[in-house]
Amino acid sequence: QVQLVESGGGLVQAGGSLRLSCAASGRTFNNYAMGWFRQTPGKEREFVATISTSGTNTYYSNSVKGRFAISRDNSKNTMYLQMSSLKSEDTAVYYCAGRLGSINTLSTSYACWGQGTQVTVSS
Repeated sequence: QVQLVESGGGLVQAGGSLRLSCAASGRTFNNYAMGWFRQTPGKEREFVATISTSGTNTYYSNSVKGRFAISRDNSKNTMYLQMSSLKSEDTAVYYCAGRLGSINTLSTSYACWGQGTQVTVSS
């Protein structure tokens, strides 16, 4: 089991950049594939990106591909989401999540979740 805490959210202008962090507690972070999801009021929780345990494999939603970059530093028990060329449609609460297994795009496959961090993109 791992506990996750997101940080780095805030207000940014369209076209700008922001980096989110997800800090994990415990000794088993290296065993978890990780993911980023986001949710806007009235919408289903949406897949953003996922990364394998070692960081070797990544996968992105089409809506963020080429603009966002997921990474992790297992020595620091931390995962990151570097967001660039931000659009108003990126406004959402962003959640980090972990699962014992392979990368996955389905929110229901993740057992461990952070509390979320708000990202607001102004236009």
